[in-house]
Amino acid sequence: MMQPIRDFINALKFKYFSLFIIALFSLALFFIMYGNVQKETYEIKRFQIASEAIRSIKTVEDTTKTELEKERAANEVTPVYQFSEDVANNRQAIAANIFNFFIEVKKSIETDDIEPKAPLVIQKKSIEDVREKLSFLEEEEPELQLDEESIISLLSQDVVVLENVRDFVMDAIGFELMNKIRSDELSIKKYDIENKMRMANIVPSTIKQPVITIARTLIVETEIINEELTKARIEEAKAAVEPIRILQGQVIVREGQVIDNEVYRQLEIAGLLTNQSPVKPMAGIILFIFVISSVIFMHFSTWQENTLAKRKSLVIILVVYFLQVVIMKLISLIEPEFDLLIAFLFPTALASMLVKLLTNERLALTITIVTAATAGIILQDGYAAIIQMEVALYILFGGLTSLYLLGNVSRRSTILGTSLGVAVSNLLFLAFYLLMTQTSYTLTELVFYAVAAITSGLISGALTIGLLPFFETGFGILSDIRLIELSNPNHPLLKRVLTETPGTYHHSVMVANLADAACESIGANGLLARVGCYYHDIGKTVRPGYFIENQHTDKNPHDLLPPEKSREIIIAHAEDGAKLLERHKMPQEIIAIAKQHHGTSLLKFFVFKARELGDDVNEEDYRYPGPKPQTKEIAIISIADSVEAAVRSMKEPTSEKIASLVRTIVSDKLNDGQFDECDLSMKELKKVERAMCETLNGIFHNRIEYPE
Repeated sequence: MMQPIRDFINALKFKYFSLFIIALFSLALFFIMYGNVQKETYEIKRFQIASEAIRSIKTVEDTTKTELEKERAANEVTPVYQFSEDVANNRQAIAANIFNFFIEVKKSIETDDIEPKAPLVIQKKSIEDVREKLSFLEEEEPELQLDEESIISLLSQDVVVLENVRDFVMDAIGFELMNKIRSDELSIKKYDIENKMRMANIVPSTIKQPVITIARTLIVETEIINEELTKARIEEAKAAVEPIRILQGQVIVREGQVIDNEVYRQLEIAGLLTNQSPVKPMAGIILFIFVISSVIFMHFSTWQENTLAKRKSLVIILVVYFLQVVIMKLISLIEPEFDLLIAFLFPTALASMLVKLLTNERLALTITIVTAATAGIILQDGYAAIIQMEVALYILFGGLTSLYLLGNVSRRSTILGTSLGVAVSNLLFLAFYLLMTQTSYTLTELVFYAVAAITSGLISGALTIGLLPFFETGFGILSDIRLIELSNPNHPLLKRVLTETPGTYHHSVMVANLADAACESIGANGLLARVGCYYHDIGKTVRPGYFIENQHTDKNPHDLLPPEKSREIIIAHAEDGAKLLERHKMPQEIIAIAKQHHGTSLLKFFVFKARELGDDVNEEDYRYPGPKPQTKEIAIISIADSVEAAVRSMKEPTSEKIASLVRTIVSDKLNDGQFDECDLSMKELKKVERAMCETLNGIFHNRIEYPE
């Protein structure tokens, strides 16, 4: 059942594989994180008694109260009044025009030749003339309505009387209107002008009423509201009103309180009612996961590495990240039971160290940032902001510290030392956090936070050491720590090589020195090459006596065997070694070195021997089955293996002889096509030659001859 699934996954291109695996991971992550953003809601009806205290889970503006406060502020704004001196002049001019109309009509009556027998007709014409002249003023001044009797009484006065009354009214109006008059004072001013008219002897009693009407009409406001300035002040007052908010953690309902309309409205605004849609937090989490997934996808899309390594690394970081998320979820579930922020117990450097040891530093940095951001959401307390920033920064700085302290050394002691450094970093950050909160803490709380910081660092190291073998075994990863463990001489296989084939063991150590130096010179994995060399000839333990380095007598068993049989024994050691390593569950990289370090090279000695015996020789029968070296490390080991054996057989080796021999061996292998399937360049081959020559010169240097 599982094999078809594996075949399907292996058949997928990396692009589709990564999209598929990231999509599955994102789906699982969504279901885990959704509960941390979907806060508790309440099924509440108006006017029921609250069974518990309810706090707001977020800060939100109460727009209704804010608008009411703005209206109150607007109503308190004093209108801006503006005094106009032109009003007095304009109203005096109107008064002059009104009386001048009467004077003109009066003068026209006096100059006309009017027959005594028809005075009534003449008066009607005069009244019509006055009405016509006053009509446009009456439209502007609705209060200026003079009846026929008033008009007749005014026309019945002498011109001199009308002129005197005109001047008096103009002066009285001008005097009143030179003062500031607002709308609420207008009735008083009209009353004052009316009294002046009544008390004035210059105004005949017969025309007092029409004159009062004219004077009252012409008294208006001299200080009016400036609409633009007043509106601007109202807007400023509204803008100055701070939005009224329901604060995060604020108690909206106390236990036993009646939930009236106002309280119900606040609960609705805070999103605490069950009938409200959870779409926004759901969309937010989807967007957050999309960003994380995109970052991971883009990282692998731009990573120049072989597909197998990228697949393995992608699955590793997703598994490590998911493990971190599960730990966060467990902490978030039990955190409500504590009064303290137990999120500080989270192992801050676990993901960073695991990913760096299992993949590379760049991926470790990415997963550190992603883990910190995720923790900020999952490990937030009930009334925190969207991201619990102190927790996110705590994990970020702890993870970064581990990356710098871990360096390139990968011993378990280094991991423990790094975890102590992380503990110190955690302590420093928590000290900063506690000081910045400006809150008084009890001794118990301070001790807890100190213990949490140290525990977080130590747990990070302990879990890293504990989980590392599971990842190495499960994903077939050969980490530096695993390589160092395999290089231990007490390993059962190395003990077997040492006891059963001491010559092969010495040869393997020499080859390891050559290969390590050569690999380091071109930036390849020197540690892998060294450890691989220790095991590359493990197959010789099957028939140790048939290999020259293990023969301690002058008798060579191959002298008694036909070339075909000797060929089978020699060639078999590569396959025997691979099988032996597989039985002991050794890493694939070590098995590949045992199988490929001879490539498809030719056993020239036995070919020549067969030809000397007159046999019909097919060279392909005398070649190792391969495959050819697939990596730089294996190609270098194949060179070192041949060089060490050849130099060991030299008489009186010198630097020139060693250099010539190394060049010859490299050239032969290159011409034989042994490096065709690895990405070893000619420039790198030259560096390999120089590194091996320097190492060999150090081994086979001239020694001082001591006297007997």
